[in-house]
Amino acid sequence: MVSDGAHLREEFLLDPSVTFLNHGSFGATPRAVFERYREWQLELERQPVLFLARRLDGLLAEARTALAGYVGADPDDLVFVPNATAGVNVAAWPLGLQAGDEVLSTDLEYGAVDLTWEHVCGDLGARYVRTPIRLPVTSADEIVETIWAGVTPRTRALFLSHHTSTTALTLPVAELCRRAREAGIRTIVDGAHVPGQVPLNLRDLDVDYYAGNCHKWLCAPKGAGFLYVRRELQRDVHPLLVSWGYEGDDPSFVSRHEKQGTRDSSAYLTVPEAIDWQREHDWDAVRTRCHELARRARNELGLEPLTPDSCEFFAQMVTLRLPEDAPEDLKDRLYDDYRIEIPVSEHGEDRFIRASFQGYNDAADLERLRDALAALL
Repeated sequence: MVSDGAHLREEFLLDPSVTFLNHGSFGATPRAVFERYREWQLELERQPVLFLARRLDGLLAEARTALAGYVGADPDDLVFVPNATAGVNVAAWPLGLQAGDEVLSTDLEYGAVDLTWEHVCGDLGARYVRTPIRLPVTSADEIVETIWAGVTPRTRALFLSHHTSTTALTLPVAELCRRAREAGIRTIVDGAHVPGQVPLNLRDLDVDYYAGNCHKWLCAPKGAGFLYVRRELQRDVHPLLVSWGYEGDDPSFVSRHEKQGTRDSSAYLTVPEAIDWQREHDWDAVRTRCHELARRARNELGLEPLTPDSCEFFAQMVTLRLPEDAPEDLKDRLYDDYRIEIPVSEHGEDRFIRASFQGYNDAADLERLRDALAALL
């Protein structure tokens, strides 16, 4: 099965007139995976009672088993959620935070989950502490020590992105999880950008709570994410919706989260198809090729990178600092004038541009971006 960009582009539903360098925001689903998703929806509509009342439990168990094998976990230790933000919301409440407690994080986290923690901590009288990370970073040890220096006797939880969104930086979460476990601090990791882009083994990571997306780099349909919870913590972890999963004297972690009334689980059921599709298309080779494109973008676009030139720090996305005189409407001009879809964002006083390279991208896409930036900057 071919894995080059030109052939893979034909496998996706993306507008061929657009140079799409923003896979990291919402993902994109291959045609074959999307067709399987529609088949699940049609099957549901043809016989809703059969599908929802008699078959769904078994189908979800099969999908969880496939996903668990992919992310290195036991199937009973993870549940499907709509997205990683939903998973973080579920994980935030059972921590038992009290007035004066602290949740330690960084200033590189995704804005939606910053709002989650500010809300939860605000309700409970705790503090959400965002440790600044100096950019560009120079070493994993520097990141670890910077974050760990923020630990105080009041720190009850450590919340981190495994791979940051705006800055496209892989954080050394394994070492931080190890230190937190020794210190009796709970760990919550936002892995929105990890499955499909960065190798993941949840058993080795030894994290307490891990929320991930399947709709981004794994290329499953929108609405497919998961939450992993360490076995001994599951009894206190409740979904945001209490429903039929609470029937019985001792409902399980999986039951509480899966049985939430009538809803379309087609995106969840399509996750195994996405895993198989990438495997059939030699996705290890695709990731290697895409990392090389990101590496070339880092080194050839003439902008300041935020990380060393190493796969330890970035994978298929790379973020670069824009010059101070970059046009305020750069994102719009790239799209309107050059048909390049790519995000431009602000972080403090800095402005960044982030290029995502997925299997459907190739060197010609990078060259179009380079030529456009040369003209606009």
